[in-house]
Amino acid sequence: MSERDEIATANERLWEREVEKGCSYTVPWLDLDPEIIRKYARGTLESAPEPLTVMSPHEVLADVEGRDVLCLACGGGQQSAVFSLLGACVTVLDLAQGQLQRDREAAAHYGYEVRTIHGDMRDLSPLDEESFDVVYGTALAYVPDAREVYRQVARVLRPGGLYRTDCEQPAIRFLTWDGSGYRISKPYIEKIERREDGGIEFRHYIDDIFNGLLEVGLSIRQVEDLSRDVKPDAEAPPGTWNHVRTYVGGYFVVVAEKRRSPS
Repeated sequence: MSERDEIATANERLWEREVEKGCSYTVPWLDLDPEIIRKYARGTLESAPEPLTVMSPHEVLADVEGRDVLCLACGGGQQSAVFSLLGACVTVLDLAQGQLQRDREAAAHYGYEVRTIHGDMRDLSPLDEESFDVVYGTALAYVPDAREVYRQVARVLRPGGLYRTDCEQPAIRFLTWDGSGYRISKPYIEKIERREDGGIEFRHYIDDIFNGLLEVGLSIRQVEDLSRDVKPDAEAPPGTWNHVRTYVGGYFVVVAEKRRSPS
């Protein structure tokens, strides 16, 4: 990986600690049923089973057999396992070595090959131009400018290829539980959040999220609200992800397509 800045250094340390703690995002999915995955990808299930609920929309998983897929900042042996079991040729790029090790563990468990690269999603220079049919990304909150990532994705994506990423509604970036409800703790103009655990996250505004995709030659295919059908979890402690997403919402997925050059 190229020389890291303060942001990458802090967030790499954060995710290495999360691996050591066994955070749910770092635990490989080792009990996947390939037939269930295929049905989910085809859209023939009435509802998505766990843990596939986080891999939305299902259309991104369709027709990936034999195609080149980049799991971007998606280490942990989860998404890479799903794509690989569908027959895709998978590369994983992640900031944390521990996360990449989880991808290798999942590959050994199921018996497929996976390519792992230690790197920052803002710098995809180790990857060839127009080398992927699908880029499945996440974790934009850990970079200061979504456009940095978009430019890199557009370079490595083939014409007609899909880029999936998830974002949050910017108004909910700074929320604090005050004992009876959530309150907004910082002005909307403030973008950076230095977390108590050492992580550094950023607010991305709606115009940056969408216009940034258009500026690099991608067109919007689909937008999906991840929280609209989530029922409250009575056991989720206030302030945790499971509690916030059921009462506040605002998390969504964007699927974009790289425009083909006029013939």
